[in-house]
Amino acid sequence: MKTSWILLNIVLVAAHRQVTYIGDQVLRISASSQKQLNLVKSLEQLQHLKLDFWREPVRSSVPIDVRVPAKHVGTIKTFLKSNNIAHSVMIENLQSLLDEERISSLISELRQNGTYSFNYRSYHPLSKIYKWMKDLAKENPQLVRRMRIGRSSQGRAIHVLKFSTGHRRPAIWIDAGIHGREWIAPAVAIWMAKKITTDYGNDPSITSLLNKMDIFMVIMANPDGYVFSKTKDRMWRKTMSKRPGSRCFGVDPNRNFDANFGGKGSSRVPCSESYCGPHVHSEPEIKAIVDFIKKHGRFIVFLTLHNYSQRLMYPYGYTRETPENVEELDMLAHEATEALTSLYGTRYSYGSIVQIINESSGNSIDWSYKQGVKYSYAFELRDEGQYGFILPRSQIVPTAEETWLAVKKIMEHACNHLP
Repeated sequence: MKTSWILLNIVLVAAHRQVTYIGDQVLRISASSQKQLNLVKSLEQLQHLKLDFWREPVRSSVPIDVRVPAKHVGTIKTFLKSNNIAHSVMIENLQSLLDEERISSLISELRQNGTYSFNYRSYHPLSKIYKWMKDLAKENPQLVRRMRIGRSSQGRAIHVLKFSTGHRRPAIWIDAGIHGREWIAPAVAIWMAKKITTDYGNDPSITSLLNKMDIFMVIMANPDGYVFSKTKDRMWRKTMSKRPGSRCFGVDPNRNFDANFGGKGSSRVPCSESYCGPHVHSEPEIKAIVDFIKKHGRFIVFLTLHNYSQRLMYPYGYTRETPENVEELDMLAHEATEALTSLYGTRYSYGSIVQIINESSGNSIDWSYKQGVKYSYAFELRDEGQYGFILPRSQIVPTAEETWLAVKKIMEHACNHLP
């Protein structure tokens, strides 16, 4: 009982320092026509409502998820009802989920001593993640190397883990954590990095792959946004860069790439969640990734991990034109999602970004494909909206295990089709 009171007090103190979402609801909206979709889209322009679209209104066949501040819940529900727009409550009180998440994280924290005692079923602070990366390289010196490829706008290191048994070979890129609030993505990447070290020498497939190719993994592509999400505002998505003359800060890093920069699916408004930035690669985090990949020059696979919605997507997002190898990309996406589903029955949709969610300019896989990276994919991990970005830690390892099967399928295919 005493421990419970201590944990509750810690949570209350932490909540006092952070942005709170008491009474905020996440609504799922189902627009049945273009007219209804346009009505929902019109809400995006009403900035005083401070709506946070977790799944944006793109077409009538795709559900819309939106976080509504408590003081506007009644207004939005009345608006939807008066226009006969179907909707339901996905999350009744967002703050309750956040409090549960904090308590769960506190209970799960263990004394860390190397990567074997590390708790892979928890969302860790950045300092612990970085220590874990250092430990992983130290424990596997013949296979793993930790490299700093740049720094964030607030000066935090951007680290890449290199898994290699040779020199200057065709390579696979995997990144996670590009959006601050998508905690499941880096948690899955951590599990996969450990899996690579334990499977090498034991799993013939991974052993063969690493004898022919290198794997580069950025577990935390947006460290500033992750720290801000952990310590100040759980729903923070963007980077933390500041712009002279603007009261808003941060850029959507997945709209900052040189792939139809500033086009549809992104915003030029600094306060927008999808703000593309003042210019291409303005964010040091993105420039570090771009410079590294271009300098290396031999990447065959580019995989980026996000959440949520359970989708596997390939280029393009900014145009309805299809990639040169679209049939192969689609076939491989099908095989990868089937492999993923085989473990726990989790169903994924797949297709091009513009096919699945609509236009998206400045995203990373369109850029990587333009650079000649033949197998470029974006994962949207669990779930389909029950928890959204607040995925319980009990789902971390199952999500990682099933995602690994899809990632492995893509890597094996690329390895078997090296130029």
